[in-house]
Amino acid sequence: MKQKKWLVFIVTILLLALSACDKDVKDPLNYKMNTFSYQDQNQQEYGLNELKGKVWVADFIFTSCTTVCPPMTAHMTKLQEEVKKSGIKNIEFVSFSVDPQNDSPQALKQYVKKFNGNLENWHLLTGYSQKQIKSFAMNNFKVFVQKPKDTDQIIHGTSFYLINQEGVVKKDYNGVSDVPYAQIIEDIKILQH
Repeated sequence: MKQKKWLVFIVTILLLALSACDKDVKDPLNYKMNTFSYQDQNQQEYGLNELKGKVWVADFIFTSCTTVCPPMTAHMTKLQEEVKKSGIKNIEFVSFSVDPQNDSPQALKQYVKKFNGNLENWHLLTGYSQKQIKSFAMNNFKVFVQKPKDTDQIIHGTSFYLINQEGVVKKDYNGVSDVPYAQIIEDIKILQH
């Protein structure tokens, strides 16, 4: 009888250990990303290879945006600060420009500095065509990017995206208002364990 109890106890412990290893965020999107490599604000190639093994947060912005990008960039800066305060390490932030013709690496660097963003772990990417970013956003994030002919403003998604160590988009969150900082941090911690 004692052996049976021990066996049940050991099996229970093993099942709990296995389920803890398999923990995932609630309602994951599970969009598998295609490989990419673009130019960052330091004119260095940066992409999925450099992000492998790291959890990262991404968004889509452009420097001449007059509506959603300023609050999104301010919120990304605050998220970066909150993540640091929480003690999370090995996390990256990536912003893809949806206006690559006008957003040079230098312009992107200056833009984020206005918001006091920390460029140590924040990469702002450009160096592709308008057609490429439109396709990239749709294929990898299921988000629409459109540059209308009659304006310099670009239509794009306003979410923050959480991507795991294997390059799978796991969650999206509102990036413009009511940003759920605590939930994003909790989900980062889940992915990192």
